[in-house]
Amino acid sequence: MDLQTRQAAGTTAQAQGFAPRRTIVLVGLMGAGKTKIGRRLATRLNLPFFDSDIEIEAAAGETIEEIFRNRGEGVFRDGERRVIARLLTQPIHVLATGGGAFMDPATRALIYRRGVSVWLRADLDVLAARVARRNNRPLLQQRDARTVLAELIERRHPIYAEADVTIDSGEGPLELTTARVIAALAGSDRALRPPNSEPRSEIEE
Repeated sequence: MDLQTRQAAGTTAQAQGFAPRRTIVLVGLMGAGKTKIGRRLATRLNLPFFDSDIEIEAAAGETIEEIFRNRGEGVFRDGERRVIARLLTQPIHVLATGGGAFMDPATRALIYRRGVSVWLRADLDVLAARVARRNNRPLLQQRDARTVLAELIERRHPIYAEADVTIDSGEGPLELTTARVIAALAGSDRALRPPNSEPRSEIEE
């Protein structure tokens, strides 16, 4: 049995029987693997999966790229905030959010109240390699992708660090990363508490 197989077996054993009591919200930069890990996470936990970007496009009748181009980032962020707020009223599910969603204080507070947040953290080399596979990311249309990502890492990582759980999302097998997310959530008190059970002091912060 190789090291990765032993790691996967260990995390699976640790998380056996885990059932979240609130929605799992994946946050992180573009290219961190939120959608791919989110789909696998939902399958493993037998939960619905939602991608906030897909839901925004459905609500707007435009692609994310078209919304940015035709109406601007401000309009997109307003729509993103409303869509995530709506999704967080739904029964427990796995939600992959756009890279900028967790930066919004109102959205971040709502995720804290209604969900358990997981930051998928990846380094610059990994992110740059992954985003190079797609050419439809609005924030990367006008400038060098690596430069933009480096700036986003500096600006956003301190905020992402406020997430309830942090998991490194490198170039290893997706199933291993998924297993590590589940194991971390299984050990998270917040993941096991329903939203309406928050202590008074936490709600008022």
